[in-house]
Amino acid sequence: MLETALVSCDDHLDLNMLPANVLADRMSAKWGERAPRVDIPDDGPASWIADGNRWGFWAGKKVEQKGPKPLLTAFDRGGVEDLTELRAGHPKLRLADMDRDQVWAHVVYGPVTSIKSEDPEFTAEAYAAYNDWLYEDYCAEAPDRLIGVAMLPPQPEMAHAELERLAKKGGCRQANLQIAVCEPRLEDKRWEPVFRLLEESGIVLSFHVTVFPKAGDAFDKYKGSPGATFLHAKMFIEQFLDPFVDLFAWGLLERHPGVKLVIAECGAGWVPWVVEELDYRHHRLWECADYWADKGGVPHEMKPSEIFKRQIYGTFQQSPTTMALTDFWGPDNLLWASDYPHPDSIWPNSVPTINRTMGHMDPAQVARIVGGNAAKLYGLDLSKATVRARLDVGNDRAAA
Repeated sequence: MLETALVSCDDHLDLNMLPANVLADRMSAKWGERAPRVDIPDDGPASWIADGNRWGFWAGKKVEQKGPKPLLTAFDRGGVEDLTELRAGHPKLRLADMDRDQVWAHVVYGPVTSIKSEDPEFTAEAYAAYNDWLYEDYCAEAPDRLIGVAMLPPQPEMAHAELERLAKKGGCRQANLQIAVCEPRLEDKRWEPVFRLLEESGIVLSFHVTVFPKAGDAFDKYKGSPGATFLHAKMFIEQFLDPFVDLFAWGLLERHPGVKLVIAECGAGWVPWVVEELDYRHHRLWECADYWADKGGVPHEMKPSEIFKRQIYGTFQQSPTTMALTDFWGPDNLLWASDYPHPDSIWPNSVPTINRTMGHMDPAQVARIVGGNAAKLYGLDLSKATVRARLDVGNDRAAA
């Protein structure tokens, strides 16, 4: 039996759970009707509207469900029927849900790809409004338990400006680039100041998966078909593959050894083969060092696997495959998550899920994965945790 504090490193606060005044109250009055607001029609669901765009659904208005649901969330599985309380968006209710799940801390990712505007000034102000509310109001309710992840715009100059602003204010441990919609690709030199500032500030960078961008065409074609469900398995990896390889191919992490990167909710089982292949390609470069000598040489001095273990972390919810790959990931780089309250979430069953998938493992190793590694990465003092889980691990049996 292991008693330890759980830190979930991938949890969510989506647009549908944000209080309606969060953005408009922190944006300039000059935007008028363009400012983000919730439209609540007499009939039909409520929606976020901003700058002429529909940003998405808002759960604050009760909508009667007609017939079975095609997709269940953690709230459905946990017996939460009334979403109008916006539980994920109200820190006291979220903390109660964390207590129910025996989880001490959440690393909270904000709305993915929800801020949509062609106006750069409007976009920058909307991102800043969310980030300021996140740290000044939301996480301030329990700063040792709610670890907010700032949102960065998906263009390098705007991302740098917001990152610089956050670094000056202080209090930001991690910032997220929604990598599936970032332009241009990371090989572009315009991203160099962002990586330089990340290294200087010590703010952790993250890439998080999204099911929205560039997925619509595939889903629309098969809408209403059970087969569409399987497309997630493809999209989660394909969103990350190009930027992940770019980190090594163009020397981004090698040039910036102080940058720490979390790849979140993209799965961890595919990573070892890719890193192994990158190591092989690195060997092939140096095998032909004489050829490259008169072309400027080979700037890639470190093996990709060495850079990976030094700088990259990965999250997972429940994965026997990942547990079989812990030697590859090493003792410090795996981060457990509950994914609250998304459809893939294991809330409110985190403890039995950990017992089922990690019960055969060494308790010390489990303690690092479910909380210790996060504490080291984010500077958390788990000795102060008042919520601790009792895990049935260290058993001589195979994972289920």
